[in-house]
Amino acid sequence: MSGPGAPDPRRGARSGPPSGPVPVVSLDDSSMMASPRVVPTVVVVGLGPAGPELTTLEAREILTDMGVVLLRTSRHPSAAPLLDEGARSLDAHYERAASFEEAYDGMVEEVVEAATEHGRVAYCVPGSPFVLERSVAKLIADERVAVRVVPGMSFLDLAWSRLLIDPVAERVRLVDAERFAVDAAGDAGPMLVTQLWSRSICSDVKLAVETPPSRPIVLLHHLGLADEVVREMSWDDLDRIPEVDHLTAVYLRELAEPVGAELVRLAEVVRTLRSRCPWDREQTHDSLVRHLVEETYEVVEAIEDLGTGADANAAAHLEEELGDLLCQVMFHATLASEEGLFNLADVAREVHDKLVRRHPHVFGPAGGDAPEAPTTAEEVLGRWEQSKLEEKGRASLMDGIPAALPALGLAAKLEAKARSVGLGWEATGEGADALRHALDALLAGDAGAAGGLLLGVARLSAARGSDPEEALRRASRALRERFERMERDVAAAGGTLAGLDEAGRVARWRAARER
Repeated sequence: MSGPGAPDPRRGARSGPPSGPVPVVSLDDSSMMASPRVVPTVVVVGLGPAGPELTTLEAREILTDMGVVLLRTSRHPSAAPLLDEGARSLDAHYERAASFEEAYDGMVEEVVEAATEHGRVAYCVPGSPFVLERSVAKLIADERVAVRVVPGMSFLDLAWSRLLIDPVAERVRLVDAERFAVDAAGDAGPMLVTQLWSRSICSDVKLAVETPPSRPIVLLHHLGLADEVVREMSWDDLDRIPEVDHLTAVYLRELAEPVGAELVRLAEVVRTLRSRCPWDREQTHDSLVRHLVEETYEVVEAIEDLGTGADANAAAHLEEELGDLLCQVMFHATLASEEGLFNLADVAREVHDKLVRRHPHVFGPAGGDAPEAPTTAEEVLGRWEQSKLEEKGRASLMDGIPAALPALGLAAKLEAKARSVGLGWEATGEGADALRHALDALLAGDAGAAGGLLLGVARLSAARGSDPEEALRRASRALRERFERMERDVAAAGGTLAGLDEAGRVARWRAARER
């Protein structure tokens, strides 16, 4: 009869140190006679959460009797004495592997090989073998070895003592920072977020929360060590912690709203592509520019297809293209994060603060009296432009307009800038005359007048509330569709454009326009 605590004769005893390799009975197929097969033994030892003083007496006694000792990592306060005594670290797997999961698989293979060679080895892990230890779970599931686990004190015990709480009574949930967006989705807290080992991870956690907690969070760093830190801090400072490593955690008393899982999942996919895909690894900001431009135009086309209706297919197309464009933003933010420049959280924070700052009539002024609320869109635009001048210290209103804009879009942007200070198309009284003069010159054979004519048309279009780039795209699209209709008509009649004379082509062209 066996129960939850009973030893498994195939896997080896779970309590009491084994005296050596565990014999397992196997049957020889040729003789059907029972013969003992020795199963290598791995003794998993929890080293506790901090220095050797928090390693249990049982663990220390077992390690003194072990010939071969392997350490999952040397980055632990209790590892140094063991390394001095000849223990071997498995840190190299972290450097070689493309992911943590791959690193743990490699560790398991090395531990099994060592146990097979020596019969019995110790495998030491930080804290408790049953808290955030994937390699231990993999070893327990590996039928090539018998596993015996020596418990260790977890960092959780220190966390509860510093927080002065009963985790069961408070119903605290333990969440791995790397899976925060997914595992904490829909959870309002309280929760202890562990393994905040980099600022990038801290940024991901922060970005995943749509509404910041109303109460301070608690930073728990290097618990049990001389430089232990336990202090309350603002949620806004989560990605600005001076020092973070694998011994950093934070306690969230409550969350106002569920976390934004999907954005963080997308960011994780982009990071994975950067580390594992040969093409993505080679990309730079410069190499991605053409893709950014292409995706932008595809979004524009999808918006044109959508129009003012609610066609489900057109909406799905726009959703897809917006996702492709968002991926470009994610990619550039990931590159910048790798370069230590900024990350996605910084991008989101910057645009959030800018929108609030430049809309004091909506969100209130940063200081001083509230401005009189604008009553027209043009007034809003004028204040926006003035705010940009003041913030960026620009000498000219025209500073900051990208010269690489498409020509019609550039002309519209210039008109909008001039219009914001009362110098638009109508105000100067020069626009209509200049447009007529340029048209007359072009018709008279002055090809150089085309630029002035196009500029005038673009400014007039923008002044009338139309985007000249979009208007020309629509007109060009109509021209293309008309030409393709004409080609189909000619083909349906059994002919070709080349086979028609000029009069026939013109007739077909006019017929296509009338439909």
